Amino acid sequence: MSATTLLIHDGSAAPDAPVTRIGGLPLAPAGTEWPTCTACSGLLGFIAQLVLDGGRGVLAVFMCANAPGMCEEWSATAGGNRAYLFPPDGLVPVPLPALPAAEDGGSDEDDEDDEDDEDDEDDEDDDSDEDVRQLGAVRTVERVTVDEPEYRLAAKAWSERSGRPGNEALGRLGGTPDWLQYDQTPDCTDCGAPMEFIAQLEEGPDPLTAPNFGSGRAYAHVCAPCGRAAFLWQC
Repeated sequence: MSATTLLIHDGSAAPDAPVTRIGGLPLAPAGTEWPTCTACSGLLGFIAQLVLDGGRGVLAVFMCANAPGMCEEWSATAGGNRAYLFPPDGLVPVPLPALPAAEDGGSDEDDEDDEDDEDDEDDEDDDSDEDVRQLGAVRTVERVTVDEPEYRLAAKAWSERSGRPGNEALGRLGGTPDWLQYDQTPDCTDCGAPMEFIAQLEEGPDPLTAPNFGSGRAYAHVCAPCGRAAFLWQC
């Protein structure tokens, strides 16, 4: 019987740690620019980096959080997310770019209405707490192998064996994706071949480090010969 390699929550780390992690800052070749959303032109949010075995490289995943649901960030091809396969060596942290300056959308009527002004200030305070560029904290992972090929059963078996909550299983590495809808394996944009499944990601146990996958799960793929990567999610 084949096994499942689970990605288990294993605490925090420095934002630029050269390990597999959710959140923090991406590591990339020097001079790499922070990517933007094709749909809205806003900065993409950094989701995760996966250090692949065998020196195959580092997979970095970004997703738009500027207007959730409006930029088709679930799609592997629409431009609302981006995935990169970087070489394994010589990577440096990509500097966190500045957020665009907020535009003044006030009007004379708003200025005359004290109650509306107070509500607007509260909304601004709420918005200032949300950083579309990165998650709220860094979450590292431990790889745990369970002798069960089906992801959900493997996660349940790990939880029962360890006594830890099942939502501390942050996904799987390799194997076969557990699609929530149907098989959406992307084709490489260079060679046209189906891409290799690398990892499945869950939102995780707390909102501070939860990517917005619509309460679903995400799937990362690569085409190693072409150096390409793709990312999508289903719910």
